[in-house]
Order: sequence, then structure tokens, then C-alpha cells
Amino acid sequence: MNIRPLKADEIECRVQTVKQTGCSVLLYKDARCDMRILDEVFGPLGWQRTHEVINGNLFCNVSIYDNEKGQWIIKQDVGVESNAEKEKGQASDSFKRACFNIGIGRELYTAPFIWINLNKDDVFTGKNGKPQVKAKFHVSRIDYNDKKEIIALEIKDNKGKVRYTLGKQSKPTHATSNGKIDTSKVKTLESLLTKLPDPETYKKQILSFNKVDKLENLTETQYGKALQAIRRKLA
Repeated sequence: MNIRPLKADEIECRVQTVKQTGCSVLLYKDARCDMRILDEVFGPLGWQRTHEVINGNLFCNVSIYDNEKGQWIIKQDVGVESNAEKEKGQASDSFKRACFNIGIGRELYTAPFIWINLNKDDVFTGKNGKPQVKAKFHVSRIDYNDKKEIIALEIKDNKGKVRYTLGKQSKPTHATSNGKIDTSKVKTLESLLTKLPDPETYKKQILSFNKVDKLENLTETQYGKALQAIRRKLA
């Protein structure tokens, strides 16, 4: 299965190091994003999640059902505890790491070093006496090449002001901002359709039901429903 790269609104920004003149920012995904993409690609019943303790460390197993092999394929990774909630933090972190192994959000490893310049109005002194950032940041645009490497990036603050840019904002290889599905999802549908007794008839039914002329024009929601319907036919 092809797993699409993350969209701009699926990526979170976390301030790492803060100085009076600027701050460094890391890009990350949360567990809810992982669950949405697992549902989207494999269907709600096509994956499962379990946890186990190995040598005192909490591991997460994310299992994907392979219809061709007729078995579960397992990806496993260990988590680290958060500062706030030890057990919950470990469980969430191990799940997100296991999903990286599946391929969800792996393109974030290609992110550049992100430094955002700050002015006096952006910074305040925290209780620990160290500078803290007032502004909240979010990814407003991201583009990838055909290797799913980040080639362009734009980050805005909560007032809508652009605070960081990387590369030329060109038409992305993978759709990241409009509501239609990307080429990897079209290929996923086409691949599954070939396994049905009459793929062309069922494809026409999907197009007719969603009132589109080709699979590329399906929205994310329509894609998810079509994917689940095909999987039910194949079950």
C-alpha cells in the first residue's frame, strides 16, 4: 500500500530551543493523525494496535492485515515517557514510532533545521527565568519531491504572519492543500479494483455514486468510503 506524505494541517510545530533573538522548531505528527491515516489506507478493520512490556520498556505493535499473504504484518517500536503522564506518554510515543516504521510521516525526517527570528513582542520570561515564546506556529504549506523529501516549507504564526520559508513554493508532486486525493491513493484504489470479479463495473459505480468522472476527483472522505466498500467486497 502507498502511504501519502502528510498534509500541512496534519503537521504540528514544537518549539525546541528559545533565545531572545529566535527559536528552533521541530515538525512532528500526533497519534490522532496516525490513526486517521491507518483508517484511510488500510480501513478501520485492517489494522490493530497492541502494547507489551519488554525489559521494563513499553513497546507498541501495529499490525496490518495483508490480504495477499493472509496474515498480519507487525511493526514494533519502543516509547519514551512524557514529562506530564508517564504511562500515557510512553504508549502514545511507542505508537507514533511504530507508525513511522510503517511509513506514516517518515518524510518529516527530511525536514531542515528550522530557525525562526523573534522580536521583543514574541518573547517573555517564564517562571524558570528562561525566555519563552508567546506565538504559536503552524505549517501553512509543504511540498515534496517524488522521493517524498521536503523541498518547500512555509510556517506561519497564530496571527497569520509568515515566519519561515524554505524553497520555491511550486506545484507539489503530492497534493497537500486541496481536497482531492493524490496519485498514490488513486493507484491504491485501482490495485484493489483489479482483484474484484468485474472491476470496471464497480469502478463506474463508485464514480456514479460520488458524481465524479474519474478517481482523481474523489475527495478524501469519498476515497475513505470507497476504500472501505472495496475491502468489504474482498473480505
